Amino acid sequence: MNRVLEWVSQNESNNGESAETRALESSHDSDDRLLDAYSKSVVAAAETVSPSVVNIEVHQTSRERALVDPHRPREVRGTGSGFIFTKDGLILTNSHVVHRAAEIEVTLSDGRQFQADVVGDDPETDLAVIRISAPNLTPARLGDSKTIRPGQLVVAIGNPYGFQATVTAGVVSALGRSLRSRTGRLIDDVIQTDAALNPGNSGGPLVNSRGEVIGVNTAVIMGAQGICFAIAVDTAKFVASRLIRDGKIRRGYIGVAGQNVPLHRRLVRFHDLQVESGVLVVSIEPNSPAQRAGLIEGDVIIGYDGRPITGIDDLHKVLTENAVGAPAPLTILRRSEKITLDIVPEESKAGTEP
Repeated sequence: MNRVLEWVSQNESNNGESAETRALESSHDSDDRLLDAYSKSVVAAAETVSPSVVNIEVHQTSRERALVDPHRPREVRGTGSGFIFTKDGLILTNSHVVHRAAEIEVTLSDGRQFQADVVGDDPETDLAVIRISAPNLTPARLGDSKTIRPGQLVVAIGNPYGFQATVTAGVVSALGRSLRSRTGRLIDDVIQTDAALNPGNSGGPLVNSRGEVIGVNTAVIMGAQGICFAIAVDTAKFVASRLIRDGKIRRGYIGVAGQNVPLHRRLVRFHDLQVESGVLVVSIEPNSPAQRAGLIEGDVIIGYDGRPITGIDDLHKVLTENAVGAPAPLTILRRSEKITLDIVPEESKAGTEP
């Protein structure tokens, strides 16, 4: 009898161990399947887009003189990434990669090399379109940035320093960020991601798991880990279409240099203002729309065409292509008096003040 009980007890113990082992093995299998699915998504996205990603090498002429021959300007070389988005050789990249380039050389994923020309360049959004003349090109599919959600898997692909198809993966950390361009203008609707970006990855695509481009990689916060930015593809589509059509982005310009200032509470209450800050006019360009409208130094701009202006960024946003040549009321504070002036914006020159 004792032997029977001992056998039963040992059998139950073995069954228990077997059940625990099976549960552990099942858990490992589940983890493996999840990792395998993640890897497959990244691999599939990379394989879809990599043929469209290019390396861009730029030769620029510096304003500084060469050390060997002081009579010759010094040549500067730079590199970046880009991606083909049309079959006839149009490539989207960052403005800071190709801005003021004397010569641009593009290397495709299959090793072919071609000279490129700049179709259009917009430093304000850090986007540019260049063109190569080459057969058998594979354009990337452009997605829809409105469909992106925080936490979504994204893959950043670049061709930095000739290292073909460098791939990093991560997630969308946040949407609707704003990023200051090198000209000082604010770029809206920027995607924040933790997919690692290297300097040479600038201009490369940020893609979803289906291999659709949802952003253009543009910036890294130096010294921070996992904070990288890409310009949303919807912004890139608009800018690219205008660059292809006009070679530039048309924006309004009124000819003032200003700074953001808070308004005195008494003025806000007395005039029942919608804003608590405005743009102090520091200087006015001669023969500009602002001078012709009667604006003077010391005025504070608080409204344009019925829309409140709380700072320079608000002024940039209203001075769009549609504002060029269209008369609009400009609301200002002159000392303690509220005044409305009529102003007609002109087309801006790249890099100018509002």
